[in-house]
Amino acid sequence: AQELTVFVPMGQESGQPVKLQRLVLKNISPGPRSLSLTWYVEWVLGEHRETSQMHVVTAWDDEMQAITARNRFHPDYGERVAFAAITPPVDSWCGDRTFFLGRNGSLESPAAMELAALPCRTGAGFDPCAALRVSMELAPGERTEIVCMLGQAESREAARALVLAYRGAAAVEAALEATKAWWDELLGKVQVHTPELAADFLINRWLLYQSLSCRIWGRSAFYQSGGAFGFRDQLQDTMALLYTSAGVARDHIILAASRQFKEGDVQHWWHPPGGAGIRSRIADDLLWLPFVAAHYVRISGDVDILNTEIPFLDGPALGEDQHEAFFTPSLTAERASLYEHCCRAVARGFTRGPHGLPLMGTGDWNDGMNLVGAGGRGESVWLAWFLVDVLRGMSEMSEALGLADSSKEYARQRQELIGRIERAAWDGEWYLRAVFDNGIPLGSSTSTEAKIDSLPQSWALLCGIDSPRSRMALESAWRQLVREGEGLVLLFAPPFDTAVPSPGYIQAYPPGVRENGGQYTHAAVWLAMAMARSGDGTRAAKLLRMLNPVEHARDLQAVNRYQVEPYAAVADVYSMDGHIGQGGWSWYTGSAAWMYRAWMEEILGLKVRGNRLTIDPVIPGWWSGFHVSYRHGAAVYEIHVESPEGCEHGVSWIEMDGRRLEDHQIPLERGFVRHEILLRMGKPERS
Repeated sequence: AQELTVFVPMGQESGQPVKLQRLVLKNISPGPRSLSLTWYVEWVLGEHRETSQMHVVTAWDDEMQAITARNRFHPDYGERVAFAAITPPVDSWCGDRTFFLGRNGSLESPAAMELAALPCRTGAGFDPCAALRVSMELAPGERTEIVCMLGQAESREAARALVLAYRGAAAVEAALEATKAWWDELLGKVQVHTPELAADFLINRWLLYQSLSCRIWGRSAFYQSGGAFGFRDQLQDTMALLYTSAGVARDHIILAASRQFKEGDVQHWWHPPGGAGIRSRIADDLLWLPFVAAHYVRISGDVDILNTEIPFLDGPALGEDQHEAFFTPSLTAERASLYEHCCRAVARGFTRGPHGLPLMGTGDWNDGMNLVGAGGRGESVWLAWFLVDVLRGMSEMSEALGLADSSKEYARQRQELIGRIERAAWDGEWYLRAVFDNGIPLGSSTSTEAKIDSLPQSWALLCGIDSPRSRMALESAWRQLVREGEGLVLLFAPPFDTAVPSPGYIQAYPPGVRENGGQYTHAAVWLAMAMARSGDGTRAAKLLRMLNPVEHARDLQAVNRYQVEPYAAVADVYSMDGHIGQGGWSWYTGSAAWMYRAWMEEILGLKVRGNRLTIDPVIPGWWSGFHVSYRHGAAVYEIHVESPEGCEHGVSWIEMDGRRLEDHQIPLERGFVRHEILLRMGKPERS
């Protein structure tokens, strides 16, 4: 019998740079067993084995019982030492992959597994690996543990300290319990109990775990192994952590601001620690900095962050015919406050095309539409709505800093932009998606492909415009993009196939795959949020239920159709014939963070504003209520929401510890105290 436990040991603030695998073996047979176990690792120590393997040098360290590996040619990590260690003591080892597999061999049947011992060979010039073998004798009923350690450190001495720290079974067990406790503390700060158990699974653990472990820390997954920070990507991810780990969001906002060029534009993505990355003409990246900064200040009340001094980047500007460039920029001596960084982003991003709408550049969130505005005249309607929200945030931040004139100016620009959108982008029943360089509309009833796109319909409401047009646009999106029978929420319809002019590389995807008319979950969550903003809790929750991976594992037929993990948010789901309902790539997607916010802020209605909490739920009509336990510092708020008459939205009254709150504002404190909150949904009571 065997049991394998895999984890990264967590400290008080972050993880140790080592992966632990504890294998427990028990002899359940009536006779003694003589066993050997071989642990095998292939070294990369770079981007691809094919380009780094000739530089990797392995060595055996007897004290560590480990094979170490180094790639001194790596520009950022040349001095780092990687290691693969195992306990109990090793019988034999090998650092030569060719020997281990055999000529033309494979992992299905490695040649070395036919040998009594490995050749104890390490050094330079091999196709590098780490293979370590241990032997054991187990009497009937006897149990043993094997611990494998894979990690890296800044020196051989630091690596040795890590290995020796986790060599004993007691140390591994203690690390496992501490790691469980760390995650329980983080993921337990907000606990919800709703009539939808599948939603509870996601909200209470999985969505935050996915956002932090995969998106922010690992920045890698099976379908995308990158390691880079995307400027817009991780900024959005951190917004989901503001209720549990606001410090992570604060630190990342400052980090992202440091990747802004002095001209106001930013790196589309970059690799730490050297900072090599892409300077591009993608139009929305830079605007996520003020958007996220404003949301952080709104929730945390931390206005001081706006005064934090941060340097800029310096590097060659893009040529007129250049869409992007990869290089390592330098830091300028010039430093400015985070607020000034946000101002420069807006000044650079507040462009105006022929219809008075922002220029689309070579992409505007949908990177695949890289040719719509590549000529410098194409405009984005989604970006216009997004900018409306950014300007609102700039007005709020300016006011918080006492800059009344700037606050009024941003508010004025916002109103003017709304007017230009309404004059130029309304198509009759919904808003256009964009306008090509040559003036042809994209996302129009006159289009043969991509007649309607969900983004501008969702963001008309998400940016605060609740009007007959925005509601009609939302209804059009529901009618034409939501396929309830198939459980899909499409990005746009119909897909691109033979459209002229071409919108870009999105057209290279088969129709119905990924961004090309499939379900792109990131945007589908925005549609659900917009539905909640309209007050329609039933349809908002219905959309989120369709996006919930747990719902795709209720029976074998659903599992076989979905084909990806039932506990991780998925980036996309296909609508292509023959693959309808099949999940695309999972884990590495920003939809996890947005899905968490959709449930928490829009459905359950929890909104922290500094030292105040408001609750304004928008729930399905069939819910009778829900319960939330929210920990703010050491204080615990037990929130019970009742909806005895099936109300979808509206707050009749709120009580805190048996006392009515006339302003519906719950004061937050951080000391050791417990409060009982009772909220009744319905028409507001008359005072």
